[in-house]
Amino acid sequence: MRAAESAGESNEAKGNPRPPALAQCLAAEATGTFVLTLVAAGADVLDAATQGGIGHPARYLAPGLVLIALIFSLSGISGAHINPAVTFAFVVRGVFPISRAFAYWGTQFAGAAAAGAALLVLFGPLARHGVSRMTLPLAPAAGAASEALLTAILVLVILGTSEQKAVVGKNAALAVGFTVAALGLFASPVSGASMNPARSLGPAVATLSFENWWLYLAGPIAGALIGCGIVNAIYGAPTSDEQEAAAGQAA
Repeated sequence: MRAAESAGESNEAKGNPRPPALAQCLAAEATGTFVLTLVAAGADVLDAATQGGIGHPARYLAPGLVLIALIFSLSGISGAHINPAVTFAFVVRGVFPISRAFAYWGTQFAGAAAAGAALLVLFGPLARHGVSRMTLPLAPAAGAASEALLTAILVLVILGTSEQKAVVGKNAALAVGFTVAALGLFASPVSGASMNPARSLGPAVATLSFENWWLYLAGPIAGALIGCGIVNAIYGAPTSDEQEAAAGQAA
């Protein structure tokens, strides 16, 4: 035991700090998902409360911009997944352990539900406007397909940047954040462009609003699988940089 401690101390002395503890990673994921959901769902709530005062561009730029800040802040701790679909993609890609993924999923959903509860306390019944929903008269299957397609694009960007050492970690923040914003700006009327089961289901649980809830789970899961398939075809086997990005050690 003492030898292991000495080795750890030696690594720290050489400038190689110990990896963050699991508890730190879970705290980062819960906090990150709370903030992202608060901003994304909160923008929708405030837009409804002000009768369009926020506006469509701001509603979808805000989550992308705050995601950039969160990646810069948290990627060195947990990898800044902040999205169960992203964690699932890293698992499918083979760069993140499934046992650790279950802990991430639990904290991500908890953080999102806490954000939904905060909006409910602040805005009362208006908090229902923060739940992801379809606004076009399309079948729910179309919403699920939209979520799958958008999530596949997001996963392609996340895994693609984590493959390249020049942009891995915090340097991927701009690519990921602007992708989220861009996809929301053009595709939000179909399903809300959530791409994140926690962001959608957290406010749904807090406000007991479960209309078409399944498409915000099935769509991103399918999209993560599609995105991983595309990445496998383009990049082949994952690299050590991708493993470090998933674990939060490449920031």
